Amino acid sequence: MGDSHRVGVIGLGVISRAYLDTLANHPAVSIVALADLDATRSAEAAAKIPGAEAVSVESLLARPDVQTVLNLTIPAAHAEISLAAIDAGKNVYVEKPLAVTLDDGRSIVERAASAGVLVGCAPDTVLGTGTQTARAAIDGGLIGRPMSASAVMVTAGHERWHPHPDFYYAPGGGPLLDMGPYYISALIHLLGPVRAVTGAASRLRAERVIGSGPRAGQRIPVEVDTHVTGVLEHVNGALSTITTSFDGVTTTAAPIEVHGETGTLAVPDPNYFDGEVRLFALGGSEWRVLEPQAGYAESSRGIGLIDLVGADGQRPPRAGGDLALHVLETMTTLLRSAAEGRRIELTTTAERPAPVPLTPAEEWQAQHAYGH
Repeated sequence: MGDSHRVGVIGLGVISRAYLDTLANHPAVSIVALADLDATRSAEAAAKIPGAEAVSVESLLARPDVQTVLNLTIPAAHAEISLAAIDAGKNVYVEKPLAVTLDDGRSIVERAASAGVLVGCAPDTVLGTGTQTARAAIDGGLIGRPMSASAVMVTAGHERWHPHPDFYYAPGGGPLLDMGPYYISALIHLLGPVRAVTGAASRLRAERVIGSGPRAGQRIPVEVDTHVTGVLEHVNGALSTITTSFDGVTTTAAPIEVHGETGTLAVPDPNYFDGEVRLFALGGSEWRVLEPQAGYAESSRGIGLIDLVGADGQRPPRAGGDLALHVLETMTTLLRSAAEGRRIELTTTAERPAPVPLTPAEEWQAQHAYGH
């Protein structure tokens, strides 16, 4: 069966809980070290994982037994930590986005290629049964030739629930860089890469009020646009419209809809792994719910890292660096298009990742790094 793949985790904020729940008991990986700027958080996390040790960031990067670094730091630190891990000869799996600037994202992917190590990046939600079943329906011809899609995310802002929401409203934040990776990754899985974008953006107010936690009532500045909309031109000719907003309240729009010549698909929220995929066929009279046909069933955050480990050099990771870089360029170029008022062609591309066969939970949860 071979040894488990050894992982070191850097960054133990809110999102780390979901990753640790998935990875701590998975046979494919062993979490051997955890680090955070707050030593108390790393100590508390390590105490719950047999064999894991709380260490400094520098010590973790220097450890020869760490094969892959799971980078869960805030977006502004993604590039610094990922590049340091790559320079230490380690694979990297990073929380979305890959980086906050395109130049940093390119550096991560290019330096990893030169070093002969792998890069993976969230979101891995698109590997679940929701997005993957929709992809199987498209690839199976259930809507005919796909012509267009819409993606919509509207919320009142994360400061309503997050106790430390500052980074959402600082450079590198905003609704597009925060939530856009889910929707754009899903659109690329469904329709393929993007060749050009046109965008527009605005912001509702200059400051936000923290709504919960020890800083409740404190005002924080808004330094980025908080409503972003645009058009993505896919290489296959399909057009997607996307709206991401921290300035609304809610929406009745489906998170994603894909329109084809012979049908429309309603795709569940790509921030989640599962959900109903619904089909309305040309000539039909009602929506029909499709049974799950593809994807990691009942999966959770961290499945992308398990997928990367399981690829073992035989195929590209499904949540890989090339896709993450293309998603990052799509987002940053959309923001640049909004600022400059013009259509801009992209310089990167990415292959649609390999589809995920329908994989029951008991199967992917039992998969060993080198034993399947």
